[in-house]
Amino acid sequence: MDLTPYRLGPGDVTLKDVLTLIQTTFADMEGRIAPPSSMHWLTLESVTKQAETGEVWGLGDPVQACVFLTPKPYSLYLGKLAVARDAQRQGLARRLIALARSRAEDLRLPCLELQTRIELVENHATFEALGFQEIDRTAHPGYDCPTSITYRLSL
Repeated sequence: MDLTPYRLGPGDVTLKDVLTLIQTTFADMEGRIAPPSSMHWLTLESVTKQAETGEVWGLGDPVQACVFLTPKPYSLYLGKLAVARDAQRQGLARRLIALARSRAEDLRLPCLELQTRIELVENHATFEALGFQEIDRTAHPGYDCPTSITYRLSL
């Protein structure tokens, strides 16, 4: 499998595969997190919009891993990081995070940020092992306790 990351543009037919990959991999969260994942509101139109206003990157053909990158004033935000079940534990998420580091440096942004749900302790361990540090806990509207953890990796 070619492990060279590639950027998907707004008209790329692979965006549909990215949407399917996210829906498939995030389905494991069903019943584990509250509130439900924003993946439920993702559409081909919203993935295309992300490719227009931010960045969508993939690995593999067919796509085996993906990430959304969104420049913020002081960070590059990583969203919808997903790796196909049969491609996990092969370093694909690590490759996409390395790509995000490179993109943040290109954009002269001092750090990477991401959020993960409180319940997904395996994600916490992964991001911490990659050097991310917890910087905040936030609650979704209508919840009186934290539902998400924000992590930052300073560059």
